[in-house]
Amino acid sequence: QVQLVESGGGLVQPGGSLRLSCAASGSIFSVYNWAWYRQAPGKQRELVAAITLSGTTNYADSVKGRFTISRDSAKNMVYLQMNSLKPEDTAAYYCNADKVLTVTGRYEYDYWGQGTQVTVSS
Repeated sequence: QVQLVESGGGLVQPGGSLRLSCAASGSIFSVYNWAWYRQAPGKQRELVAAITLSGTTNYADSVKGRFTISRDSAKNMVYLQMNSLKPEDTAAYYCNADKVLTVTGRYEYDYWGQGTQVTVSS
């Protein structure tokens, strides 16, 4: 059993910064690829950033240059540093682990965090 728990959301002013964290816990041994998604009310969920097991990253064009995804594989955590925030960044942010290796040696897939709200407003 693996759980993802997010933290770090909140209310910030335009131009501000926020750092989101997501930790895998339970029967986790390692996470393969991590990703952050976001979903605003009435809109579809979109990929914000992803990082592979090898450390390769990719970003949505809308956040490129402003957001940075990173991981601490030893701690089974992923982070999203968000700078120069804009009102259009307002959304619920979700972390995702596409594939995990459990301590039993089994692979499991597609875990999601509960979401953390980011609101950018003056």
